[in-house]
Amino acid sequence: MSSVLSRYSHARPALALLAAAALVLAVVAACTSSKPNGAAANPPLQGVYETTITRLLPSVVEITAGSATGSGVVFDRRGDIVTNAHVVGTVKKFKVRISASSHPMNARLVGLFTPDDLAVIRVIHGASDLKPVHWANSAKAYVGAIVLAMGSPYGLTDSVTQGIVSATGRTVTAPAIGGHQPTIIVNAVQTSAPINPGNSGGALVLLSGYVLGMPTLNAEDPELGGQAPGIGFAIPSNTVVNIGRQLIRNGKVTKSDRASLEIKGETHVNELRKPNGVTVVAAKPGGAAADAGIRPGDMIAGIAGQATSDIAALENALVRYRPGERVKLQMQRDGNPRQVTVKLGNISS
Repeated sequence: MSSVLSRYSHARPALALLAAAALVLAVVAACTSSKPNGAAANPPLQGVYETTITRLLPSVVEITAGSATGSGVVFDRRGDIVTNAHVVGTVKKFKVRISASSHPMNARLVGLFTPDDLAVIRVIHGASDLKPVHWANSAKAYVGAIVLAMGSPYGLTDSVTQGIVSATGRTVTAPAIGGHQPTIIVNAVQTSAPINPGNSGGALVLLSGYVLGMPTLNAEDPELGGQAPGIGFAIPSNTVVNIGRQLIRNGKVTKSDRASLEIKGETHVNELRKPNGVTVVAAKPGGAAADAGIRPGDMIAGIAGQATSDIAALENALVRYRPGERVKLQMQRDGNPRQVTVKLGNISS
């Protein structure tokens, strides 16, 4: 399973680049072509595009969170909207717009789960105006499928870009959210559809009209830095639905299906100031690490022979396992190496 370092297609400041917006809007004038006899010349595929966009755009909303904007997807008829946790940030109250011409609706936070970069907000009034989407089975995603990325990049509501599914099953490391552990997106859908700042939390849509995932990240250019064109990632729909339902039902996640040591850790550096492990700051009482005898101050150096030089490496190593599996940890206590077997727990809120 590959691991990719990415950066968020983050929420943009609400004061978007108006000049850029005007420039983009000037290019959207539609052209119609016709055959010499006056019959419509539009190919069948164009009709599919038009139908999909017309049907789905009202279900992809713009979210204003404080001074930033992002996107969201209508989840149900009760007014619940799923989005990225990094779009929500630390804000508890939001403004939601269905389109550029609609009046903003007030919304509140239902819950968020930073390990998967997901959150749910709920409109306070006007739920009947929202139209839920239908979710695809992301386990059946395949390379080459045409997809449309819908959202509100740069504050431009009702924006659409197109591309294909470039790869499936990616493991993507993202920046930490608000001081939490690094976000690791499992089974991410890679797409060539441009994902611009503000697209976060929107919809990656198949031409069938079903939502395959939530655009969230762009790859970084390893040499030049900044966004790598044509390489974006979406959280798979199966993860969005699973986590979204739990947040709506409980306000938190109790079963993420992702393995955890159930510790709070920090990267350890050696005398050369190079990372060489993860120091346990706290171990959840009755949790996986604590039950294996691991205690604060211990340093985890590897899992099943795979080095874990920092927090991100540890989280990436755990992605390979499921809750309940037993793994061998290489660690140090007071400078002395030792090995323990741990029955893995479950990442939860």
